[in-house]
Amino acid sequence: MTDGPRWWRGGVLYEVYPWSFADSDGDGVGDLRGAIERLDHVARLGADAVWITPWFPSPMVDGGYDVADYCDIDPKLGSLDQADELIERAHALALKVVIDMVANHSSDQHPWFQEALRAGADDPARHRYVFRPGRGGGVPMVSVKLRRLVLAGSRSRCGAWRGGHRRVVGLGR
Repeated sequence: MTDGPRWWRGGVLYEVYPWSFADSDGDGVGDLRGAIERLDHVARLGADAVWITPWFPSPMVDGGYDVADYCDIDPKLGSLDQADELIERAHALALKVVIDMVANHSSDQHPWFQEALRAGADDPARHRYVFRPGRGGGVPMVSVKLRRLVLAGSRSRCGAWRGGHRRVVGLGR
């Protein structure tokens, strides 16, 4: 593996689904503490990176891929401080960290989606999502696929997110 911009082409990524990977407190649900405690095993396997599947608050209709808040960690899994600890521990073990942002859709509970439902057809909030006519004259079909998602590591929107490992994600139209 190389450390260049295309390291992932030859790299070994180890998928960590936090909900089931490692349960540190015996409640039957995986958590970040459990993942942190087992990162050394992943490193010993020879992985180059850990791929963290969605760890954001979610109603869990789509296994966590229906994100309700991109700026937090689901409290059943842990906290933002534990997420930072996991990233720091991984880096100390020379593991890169890939976080599955699920930038192409959100939960129907996400504030942006709720705003889009209330907005008029020409409102910019409505244009974040893809809306199309329903079949047979029925209720309009709504896709929770985002047209554009911008997460900034600033204190304005995601104030709890801190540190140099936060990035901006943008989708084209």
